[in-house]
Parts: sequence; C-alpha cells; structure tokens
Amino acid sequence: MEKWKTGLLIFCVGLLAFLEGNAFSGRERSRQVQSSTEAGGTDADREALKVAITFDDGPHSVCTPLLLDGLKERGVPASFFLLGQCIEGREGIVKRMQEEGHLIGNHTYSHKDLTALRREEAEREVLRTSNAIYEVTGVYTAFVRPPYGRWPEELEFHVTMVPVLWTLDSRDWEIKDASAVAEEVLSQAESGSVILLHDCYKSSVEAAFQIIDGLTERGYEFVTVDELIFP
Repeated sequence: MEKWKTGLLIFCVGLLAFLEGNAFSGRERSRQVQSSTEAGGTDADREALKVAITFDDGPHSVCTPLLLDGLKERGVPASFFLLGQCIEGREGIVKRMQEEGHLIGNHTYSHKDLTALRREEAEREVLRTSNAIYEVTGVYTAFVRPPYGRWPEELEFHVTMVPVLWTLDSRDWEIKDASAVAEEVLSQAESGSVILLHDCYKSSVEAAFQIIDGLTERGYEFVTVDELIFP
C-alpha cells in the first residue's frame, strides 16, 4: 500500500509539473507561431494553434442544447464539466454530448468548495457525479474540475482522477454580456489556452459562438481538453 501511495504521489507531482510546462510551452509556441504567420508561416505552424473551450455547471435544459447545436454546426468539440445535481431529467443531453464527441468531466455534485469539506464528504461530492455520468454514458470519466479551482491534495489518494483547471477565465458568470465576454477571451487567447465558460447562461452560449468564430478565423483549432493535457 505504501508503494502504491508513493507511486501515485510521484504521478501527481509529475502531472502538475507537466501541466505547468505545457502552459509555458503553449504561450511560447503561440508567440513563435504568430511571428511565423506574420512572416507567411507554414501549414505546420498554423496547425500548432490549439485551444480547448470548456463549460461548467451544466447540463442546462435550454442553454446546453442550443450550445450543442452551434458546436455541431461548426464541427467544434468541447469539454463539459457536469454538476451531478443537474443530470437527472437531462440524461438525453448528456448522451448527446457523448455521441457528438465532446469530453464529459465531473464538476462535483452540488458545486461545493471541496477544500471546505471533510475528506469523506468531498469524496462523495466527486464520486456521486462520476456514478451519475457512468449510468448515462457507460464510461467513468477520468477528469474532474473542482469548483473554484480548489482541489484538496489529500483527495488525490482517494479519488484517482485528473484535476483540470483553466488558463483563461471568461468571467461570463459576472459580465453576462455576450460581446463583452467574447472580447475578454479573444484579447487574451493563445495557443494552449483552456477557456472557461458556463453553459447555463444564454449570453455565454452566444459568446462561445463569437469566440469560436473569431479564433477559427485566426487559424486556431479547437480540441478537447485532454488533447492539451496529454498531446
């Protein structure tokens, strides 16, 4: 058991180092590609521009289907981090996410700050949602996005999942204006960005389409977040 814990700790430390290095290399790669593109760069340079667009707090009965429609029309994959309490009665939406090639992740059951809970309660918040996702999709998700970006280190020894944060917060939950949210993201996006939005506001859905269209025009490719973490 001690060897298992040591191995897991090494894995987690290595993963964090990889994510930090990947974020840095993404920024550097974006600058290099931008300079190359300005100089008439190659197709390979343009292919290096990759970002992940992610959505928290769904599925929403109205906004999420509208978002899925637009993503399908544009041929763009996204990553959805679901609240377990929102899945019941919306199983068809979750199944559609899976069928259309989107990544489905865990955002806990009721959006509680995991660092403020006892370990057993925090574990239940995560596992209850993983089980709900499994019941719909037949797959246990490997990815969890902790609310507020707070992940208790001790939970890593009890929940074998990869915590996924973000590099670019759209602040859509605060701004709630589609054009302003899109401008916030488009002004900061770079290769390797993990963009945070929420699929529970109509303004966020509209902003997402503006962001996707704007970055597509700049030559960016959208991928699911696991493709950035494990390229």
